[in-house]
Amino acid sequence: MRMIFCQKLNKEAEGLDFQIYPGDLGKKIYDHISKEAWAQWQSKQTMLINEHKLNMMNSEHRQLLEKNMVDFLFHNIDIHVEGFVPKNDDSK
Repeated sequence: MRMIFCQKLNKEAEGLDFQIYPGDLGKKIYDHISKEAWAQWQSKQTMLINEHKLNMMNSEHRQLLEKNMVDFLFHNIDIHVEGFVPKNDDSK
């Protein structure tokens, strides 16, 4: 198991098994983002793609998604997805 200091979670955590994103940004993610933080991003990414009906063949859509990914993972900016309402646990 590869441990890293996760920049997103601000703690020591299990690192990714391999570089999952291409280029220098992929190396930065591999070196500084944990499996847990990457899973959080994947969930956000899915909501963004569905909500905005993004087409990954469209370079503008890929750039928008990459900008949101960098903001979420490295700048601690929470990505607001229109129409997404978090579950409210009213069981008391």
